Amino acid sequence: MTTPRVQSTRAAEWPDIRAQGSDLIRAAGVAGAGGAGFPSYAKWTALEDVDALLVNHQESEPNYRIDKWLGKTKAETFAALFDALLERAVDLIVVSAKWKDRDEYVRALEAETGGTVLPPDELPLDRDAESGVVFAYTENTYQYGMESVLLKTVDGTVIGNDLPTDHGWLVQNTETLYNISRALSDGDPVTRKYVHVSGDVPRDRFLEVPIGTPASELLRAADCPPETLPADAAIADGGPGWCFPVDAPLDEYGVRKHTNCLLVLDEETVAENTYGEGRIDVLEAYEWSDREVETEPTATIEPSRVRIPLATNPEPDVVEPAVPIVEVGDRVEVGDRVDVGDPIARPSSDGISNPQHASIAGEVTAVSESGIEIESRSRA
Repeated sequence: MTTPRVQSTRAAEWPDIRAQGSDLIRAAGVAGAGGAGFPSYAKWTALEDVDALLVNHQESEPNYRIDKWLGKTKAETFAALFDALLERAVDLIVVSAKWKDRDEYVRALEAETGGTVLPPDELPLDRDAESGVVFAYTENTYQYGMESVLLKTVDGTVIGNDLPTDHGWLVQNTETLYNISRALSDGDPVTRKYVHVSGDVPRDRFLEVPIGTPASELLRAADCPPETLPADAAIADGGPGWCFPVDAPLDEYGVRKHTNCLLVLDEETVAENTYGEGRIDVLEAYEWSDREVETEPTATIEPSRVRIPLATNPEPDVVEPAVPIVEVGDRVEVGDRVDVGDPIARPSSDGISNPQHASIAGEVTAVSESGIEIESRSRA
C-alpha cells in the first residue's frame, strides 16, 4: 500500500464541478469513448447523488492500448482532475485495472496520485472505510471490462436494472475521463479520437484521427486499401469481444466518438459469431496474442474530408441527434476551446443530445439528418 498524498493546490484552479460540470461536459460534446457512446453530461447531472467515481481502466479487448497509454503518459492530468473531484465532488475515486498491467502501465498514475493499492485478493473493498484515490486491481478476466461486473467485483455492488448512479457510483472509462478533464479544465471540445485498426490487416495501427475520418482512410493507414479487400471481408466497429458491423460504404462511415477500433473480419466467421442485437464476438475466433501491435499513437491522420455523425450513440430511441446550424458552403474552423472552434450542430431540445464541432478546417459540403460533411481547406 501507499500513503495518500496531500491534495494539490491545482484543485483551486478548477470550476465548481457540482454546479457547472455537466454543462461544461455537454458544451464540449463529450461522449463515451467506447461502447455505446452515450453523452457523458447525462451521467454528471446526477452528481448530487454520487459520492464515488469508478475509473474503468480495464481495457479488456486484446492488444488495445488507448487507455493504458493515456494512464501512463497523462498521469499528471488525471492526478489534477482527481484532486479537483475529491475537493469538490466525490469522496472516493477507484481506478480499476488488471493486475498484469500494473508494472508497465499504472505505476506512473499510482506515483502521481499517491493512491492506496488493493491487489485482487483484497477485493471487494470496504467502500465506507476508503477515501481518496484507490487502485483496485482485478485478475485478467475479459468480463471485468463491463461496468456491472466491475462494480460487483470492486465493492460488491449489484446494479441489476439500475444505473450505477442509483448506487452512488459514477463510472467512466479512461479516455472518456481524459476528455472530461480537458472539458472541465480548459473547455476543449472533442474533435479527435484515438483508434486502433486490427483484424485481417497487414499492419495493426494505433492512430489519432479527427472525428468523422472515413473508415477507408483508417484501412489505408493499415496498408489495407478498401479496393484490396477480399470479397468476403466484413468491417466492424468496436473490439473483438464487442463490435457491430459497418453497413455503410467505407468512404461514408466516419469515425464516431465511441469508435475505439475498426476491425477487418471475414463474413463466415462473423456469421458464426453474431449474437443478440447484431453484436459480434470474435474474441476466441481469431488469434490475437501473437500480433505485433503499436503501444502508442504512431501517426495522426489528416483526412481531406470528414463525415461527422449528428448522434454518436447508435440507438436513436435513447439519444437524439444534434441539430445542424451550418449550411452547405459555410467555412468552419477547428479550435482548442468551445469558444474558439466552430460548433456545427446544437443539441436537440428533446431528450439527451450533444453538440457537434468541426474536426477539420474547411467548407461544409453536405448536411443531412444523420451527419455533416466537411472538406478540408486545402481541397475546398
